[in-house]
Amino acid sequence: MLFLLLFAPFALMANQGNPSLEAIAKALSSGDADALSRYLADNVEVSILDNEQTYPKAKATEALRSFFSSNKPKSFNQVHQGTSRENSDQYCIGNMAASNGSYRVYIYLKVEGNSASIQEIRFDKG
Repeated sequence: MLFLLLFAPFALMANQGNPSLEAIAKALSSGDADALSRYLADNVEVSILDNEQTYPKAKATEALRSFFSSNKPKSFNQVHQGTSRENSDQYCIGNMAASNGSYRVYIYLKVEGNSASIQEIRFDKG
């Protein structure tokens, strides 16, 4: 019984972000900046190649839309996901195939209650 009391919160936290990560992966696969924007934090760090800036949500969406328009995604494959030790925030690492090559994508999500929001998204040439 004690095991269940100790383990149950971790099991619940581990599953909280999965629907969000699935939707984020789908948005990345299709290059849908508007769908991706539903999961952006109010301020999000966006790093596209060597250009790294913190944007308000609307500007981050514009930056992603611009990136996707010049690098049309063909697919996104999640390679790894995990949870931070400190506070159950989540991260996802994947590969995105695009019209101009491939990119390694890093996503860091802040988990609060039943929701997760993207704090950082990074696209590095793969």
